[in-house]
This record gives sequence, structure tokens and C-alpha cells, in this order.
Amino acid sequence: MGEQPIFTTRAHVFQIDPTTKKNWVPASKQAVTVSYFYDSTRNSYRIISVDGSKVIINSTITPNMTFTKTSQKFGQWADSRANTVFGLGFASEQQLMKFADKFQEVKEAAKLARDKSQEKMETSSNHSQESGRETPSSNQVSSMNGTDDEKISHTPDTMALKSENDRLKTAVEQSNSNAKKCETELQALRESNARLLDALQEANSSVENWKAQAAACQEENNALKNKIVELELQCKEVNQEKERNAQLTLRVQQLETELQDKQQELENLRKQAEIIPQLMAECETITAKLQAAEQSSKESRGKVTALQGEVEDSQQKHTHMKTELKKFMDLLEGKIDELHEVRQGLSKLGIDN
Repeated sequence: MGEQPIFTTRAHVFQIDPTTKKNWVPASKQAVTVSYFYDSTRNSYRIISVDGSKVIINSTITPNMTFTKTSQKFGQWADSRANTVFGLGFASEQQLMKFADKFQEVKEAAKLARDKSQEKMETSSNHSQESGRETPSSNQVSSMNGTDDEKISHTPDTMALKSENDRLKTAVEQSNSNAKKCETELQALRESNARLLDALQEANSSVENWKAQAAACQEENNALKNKIVELELQCKEVNQEKERNAQLTLRVQQLETELQDKQQELENLRKQAEIIPQLMAECETITAKLQAAEQSSKESRGKVTALQGEVEDSQQKHTHMKTELKKFMDLLEGKIDELHEVRQGLSKLGIDN
């Protein structure tokens, strides 16, 4: 049957930096398929992941391996044969839990397979040793029953025993050779496992540093957010101040327009005041009452001159000037009314004369 997939998921694959043994190096640009495979012929389990045509994970699971969850969505394990540490980043915590549970299940299955293999090797070794010990006694029996070497060499049972003995000796030698080889591999795996454990501890330490850096970045981010809020409030205040300035500018323009209107009114008053000398020339022959009216008119002209000087000195006092002009207009209207009355009186006097 060969290898068959027994579990499949998707994750981002990382490997520990071989130089620093601290930083993670992305092995895939995006989430890729990560699968557990079972080889029924060898009775072994592997984790395999392929990105396009590149194999980025090919890890045979052994009972000594441990899958460590370093965060809610990230886990890692050390592979002594590949001399590296693999890391997987999942999209959710549920996917991580399923992968971790499957890793533990496969790890237990690999342990059972190793135990069974060791039992078979021990049984085969014991059987070979027992066969090796029984062979000399059989040869002794054959020698005792025979009369000479020629007789022994031509006995069929003796030839079969020798052949079996040679085969068992070869099996024992192969078993011893395999045992030595397994011991050498085991020692190498232990040394590699120790190095990987050191790398794993360094990786865990770097994870703590990353967490501390992430917390510091989070605090800095919060401070920046607060600063942004303060700047937004300041911008709002600046906008409000701009609106107030615009309103004040509009108000100043309105006041300037009103001031121009008042100046136009004053000019009209000046033009009307130019008629007063003509009226005085016509009223030279009037009575003392007319002279008193002319004196009052002179005083009014003095007030007008004083008001004109105040207008030239300061345009900001246009409100006070308006009041004075109003008073002057009222007085002038009264005087004009008086002049009209005087004129009417004079007319009546002329008619009477």
C-alpha cells in the first residue's frame, strides 16, 4: 500500500534560523498543506508539506519528539534527524489543537511500533544465541557416533547442522552489527536532541522577548492613538477658531459698509449746510430774532466742524459719531424749522407792509 495520508491541515511553515538558533525563517509565503503520512511497510509516521515543487517539511516522527504550543495559534517541534526546529502558524486555535492531538496520537503509535520492533530484535537475538549454543553439542554427538572425519563429513544430518550453525552465526553477527549501529545512531540522536533542546530553549526565550516587544509595541500604539485623539481635538478647536475669525471678518466688513453709509450721509449734510449762507444773506434784514437764530446756526456749524475732526481722528468711534450726528440733525431740523417759521413770519410782514 505504501504511504497513505491520515490527517491533513493548512498552516504557515517556519524553520529556526540555523545561524542564530533564535529567529524564525518563513519556509512558505502563504498557508500550505501539512499532512501526516503512515507507511504500513516500515510501520512509520511522517509529517510532509510541499510548497509547489519544493518539499519544506519531511519529518519522521519518533517517540522522543514533543510538540510544544507557544501561543494560541503557533506550535513547534524539534527534528534531530533534520537538525532543525519546525514551526507552524495556524489560522485558529482549534486547528492547532487538532494538529497537537494528532501529533500525540502518532507519537504514541510510533512508540508502540518501536517497542514491538525491539521485542522482535531481542527475540531473534536470543534465538540466534540459543541456536549457537546448541550446535557444538550436536557436533559432539555426531563425533561420538562417528568413527573418523570422512564419516562425519558424509553424514546428512551433520551437514544440515553445520549449515544451520553457519546461518545462525551470520545472523548473530548481523544482529550485533545492527545493535552497534543502532547504539551509534542512538548516541548521535541523543547529542542532536540535546542540541535541539538547547535551540528550543533559546527559541522559547526569544518568544518571551518577542512577547515583551509586542507588549511594548502595543503600549506605544495605544500612546499614539491617544496622541491622535488629542490632535483631532486640537484640529477641531482650530477649525472652530477659523470659523470665529471668519465671522469676525464678516462683521468687520459689515461695519465698514455701515461706516461708508454714515460718511455718505455726512457728505449729504455738508451739502445741505452749504445752503445756510444763502439763507443768511436773504435774512440780513430780519429782526433780532433772526440774528439769534443765525448765532445758533454758527454754534451748530462749530459743532459740525468738531464732529468732522473727531471722524477724521478715529473711524473706530463711528458709534459715538452717529449719536452726535443724530443730535446735530435733530438740532438742525429744529433750526431749519425755526428758519422756516422766521421766513413765514417775514413773508407775512412783507405782505402786511
